[in-house]
Amino acid sequence: MGFSPFDDFMFGVMPILGFLIFALVIGGFIFIIIKGFGQWSANNNSPRLTVPAQVKTKRTNTRGGGGDSSARTTYYVTFQVESGDRMELQMYGNEYGMLAEGDLGILTFQGTRYLGFERNGTAE
Repeated sequence: MGFSPFDDFMFGVMPILGFLIFALVIGGFIFIIIKGFGQWSANNNSPRLTVPAQVKTKRTNTRGGGGDSSARTTYYVTFQVESGDRMELQMYGNEYGMLAEGDLGILTFQGTRYLGFERNGTAE
């Protein structure tokens, strides 16, 4: 029993296909790392600002939790500053739980990095 031309084709293509898939996965990881480092660096080079703001909306994003995997929840709050501009900042769950929509206060942030919110009232 000999090899057919299809067998020759598969033995030639499969190693190339395997390498391409491996390269795409590694390339994806490298892209994510570079993007994260770029955002971290941009935040470090941004000024630290403290401005009056209002909590407009809150949201969460939950991933995982199926089968044997644990769930991971990311917390976001949208703040509106006096100029009317809005920004959504990611924060930890314990800080997220302390804020309510409509809260007024002083927001401290650096780039896209949330640093704190000192509540001083609520909008009427």
